[in-house]
Amino acid sequence: MSFRLATSVRLTLIIAIAGLLASCDSTDAWFGGHSDPPLPGTRISVLDEATALAPDAPDRKVILPPPELVPDWPEAGGFPPHAMWHLSIGANIQRVWTAGVGAGSAKRRAFLTQPIVAGGRVFAMDAESNLSAFDLKSGNRLWHIDLKAKGAGDGSYGGGLAFDRNGLFVTTSYGEIVSLDPASGKIRWRKALPAPVRGAPTARAGRLLLITVTNETLALAEDDGRELWSQNGLEDETSLMGGNSPAVSGNTVVVPYSSGELYALRIENGTQLWTDSLNVLKRTNQVSTLTDIAGLPVIDKGRVYAAGNSDVLVALDLATGRRLWDREVGSVQTPWIAGDFLFVLTTAPAVVCFRADTGQVVWVTPLAQWQDPDAKSGRIVWTGPLLATDRLIIASSTGLAYSISPYTGKVLGQVQLPDGVTIAPILADKTLIFVTDSGELVAYR
Repeated sequence: MSFRLATSVRLTLIIAIAGLLASCDSTDAWFGGHSDPPLPGTRISVLDEATALAPDAPDRKVILPPPELVPDWPEAGGFPPHAMWHLSIGANIQRVWTAGVGAGSAKRRAFLTQPIVAGGRVFAMDAESNLSAFDLKSGNRLWHIDLKAKGAGDGSYGGGLAFDRNGLFVTTSYGEIVSLDPASGKIRWRKALPAPVRGAPTARAGRLLLITVTNETLALAEDDGRELWSQNGLEDETSLMGGNSPAVSGNTVVVPYSSGELYALRIENGTQLWTDSLNVLKRTNQVSTLTDIAGLPVIDKGRVYAAGNSDVLVALDLATGRRLWDREVGSVQTPWIAGDFLFVLTTAPAVVCFRADTGQVVWVTPLAQWQDPDAKSGRIVWTGPLLATDRLIIASSTGLAYSISPYTGKVLGQVQLPDGVTIAPILADKTLIFVTDSGELVAYR
C-alpha cells in the first residue's frame, strides 16, 4: 500500500495555511499564550503549500486519551517501549529558563544526544561528551563531569543517556559506557565496548541494551557492566549520522539497525524471535538509498511501529513479526502513538496522522524542505513530533517550533527559539525542553 501523491493542492488548503502563517507571524503565540518577542532577522516561511499527500480516511474522527502527567523522561524516547501517548502541560506555557549544556555542533562534532529527566533533574551531554545535571524547576546546574576518553580529541559523534533504579548510564562515541551516581555525578564503573555507540542505552529489568556502530546489540548488567549476551546484524558501511536505541516491552527487545533490519529478541538471552527488513528497491533520491532505521521503534498494544529512511513505514505484530500494514513513507524521526492514532514526521517532509490499526491516512500537514525553495538551498531539518495537551510539537533547524492540532493537522502557532533544533524535544512534569544546536537547553512551562 502506498501514498498517492496529490497532483494539485486544493485552494482551501492554500488559503488556510496562508492565513495561519499570517496570524502566527503577528502574535508569535503557540499554546494560547504569548511567548517572548521574535528575534531580529528575516522570517522564513516553513510551511509548504506546494506538496501534499492525499488522506485516504479523511472522515475518521481523531479521538485521543486524556493528557497524563508524567514526572520523568528517563531515556531516549521516554520509556522503554517508546510509547508516551498524550502528555500533560499547561495551557499558556512560557519560557521559564535556559541553560548552557556546553559545546554544540561544529565541523568535527555532531550534537546528537537527547536530554533525559529523572528525579527532578535534567541530564544533558554536549557534543564533546561533557555531562551536566540541572534542576528541572530552576535550570540551575547541579554538577558537571567530562567523560571524554583519555587522549581523545575534541571531535565527538553521539552517545546517549538512560536512568534506571537510581543509576545514570551514559554511552559515548569513544566506545565506552559509564555508570554514575545521578545525585553527585561520581563514576561508579566504566567499561570499554567493542565499538563506539552513537545512540542511547535502553534500561530495563537490570539490563542495559545498546547498539554499536557495527550493528551489534549488547546486553550488559546494570550493576557492573558485564556482558550478558550479544547479537549481530549486517554491518553497514554507510549510514546517516546518529544512533538508535532498542525498544522493550515485557521480555521482547526490538532492535533497529542502520542496515534496515529489524530484529525481535528475547531479553533474557538474545534469542531471535523474528526479523523484518525496512528496505525497498524504489528509491526517490540519493539520500533515500541509505537504509537506516534512524527513528526509534515504538511498541504499543502488541504492535511494533517502525519507519525506515528508504520509504517504509510498518506496523508489525509484536509476538510473531507479521506485517499488519505498511506504507511507502520514509522517516528518520520516532513515530508518536496515542490511542488509535499514529503521528509521523516524514521525510517528504510532512506531519501525517495515520490510523494505527489500518495505516490509513487521516490528515496531512506538508512542511517546507528548503529555506530558499527557488534555489533549493538551505535544507530544513525537522524533528518531532511530541504530543502535549492537544498539541503536536515539532521543531526545525531554522529555530522555529510549531504546534499543530492532532485532530485536524491545523497549524496553531509558532515560537522562535534561540537557535536551530535538530534533536527531538522532551516533556516531563509539565516542562517542555528543547536543546538547540548551539548547546542550550530551553525550558517552557
